[in-house]
Amino acid sequence: MSLQEILEYRRSVRYFDEAKELNTEKVKHCIELATLAPNSSNMQLWEFYHITDPEMLKKMSHACMDQRATETAKQIVVFVTRRDLHRKRSKANLEFEKGNIARNSPPEKQEKRWRDRQLYYNRLIPFMYGRFFGLLGIFRKILTIVISSFRPMTTSLSESDMRVVVHKTCGLAAQTFMIAMAEIGYDTCPLEGFDSRRVKKLLKLPCGAEINMVIPCGIRKGTLGIWGERFRVPFDEVYRMI
Repeated sequence: MSLQEILEYRRSVRYFDEAKELNTEKVKHCIELATLAPNSSNMQLWEFYHITDPEMLKKMSHACMDQRATETAKQIVVFVTRRDLHRKRSKANLEFEKGNIARNSPPEKQEKRWRDRQLYYNRLIPFMYGRFFGLLGIFRKILTIVISSFRPMTTSLSESDMRVVVHKTCGLAAQTFMIAMAEIGYDTCPLEGFDSRRVKKLLKLPCGAEINMVIPCGIRKGTLGIWGERFRVPFDEVYRMI
C-alpha cells in the first residue's frame, strides 16, 4: 500500500476477530520500527511493553475497564514514558556521538562538535529534565521568562512542560507503530481510557514511569468494531496558509 492507502486503511478498531491470531514477531518488528520515530533531543525516553500472555491480557483488559477492544485483543502494546531515565539516555547519546563525530565530521570540526555534544548532554539536558520537588522547574521557568525578554528561546521548561514533551515524543512512536501495523494488515485502537495506577502495577513500573497509551491489537472482522464512516472536520477549518 502507498502511504495514503495505509493512512486511509488505519482505523481505531474496537472489536477484533477472535478467530484470527497475530504473528508475534511481526508485531515486535512494528514496535522496533516505532523506535525510528522523531523524538526530542534523541533522548528516546520511552519503553514498550508487548503483552502476549493470555492471563496478562485479561488483567490488562480489566485495568482498561474491560472495553471490547481489550477484551478481544490478541496482543496489547503499552507505551510508557521514562523521564526518569534522562541521565542514562544522555550517557548513551554521548557514547554514540563520540564515534559518530569521528566517522562523519570533517577533522577540523570534530573537536568543536564534541565539545558542543558534551555541553548539551552533560549540562543542558540534566538542567532541562532535572527535578527537585518542583523547585527546579519553577527556577527554569523564571529564568527563561527573563532571558526571552531579550532574545528568542525555548520557554516551555517547567516540570509540567517537560512532561508534555516526553509524552508528545512517545505519542509519535505510538503513531509510527500503528502505521506500521496497518501496513501489514493488522489493526489497532489507541486507548486513553485506562486505570494508569493498575496498569503501572501490572507492569511493575517504577514511580518515575508514566503510561502514555495502551494499544490493543488484532484483526478487524469486516466492519465490526469500526463506527461507520470516518468523520473529519472540513479541511479549511483547520488549515491556515501564511
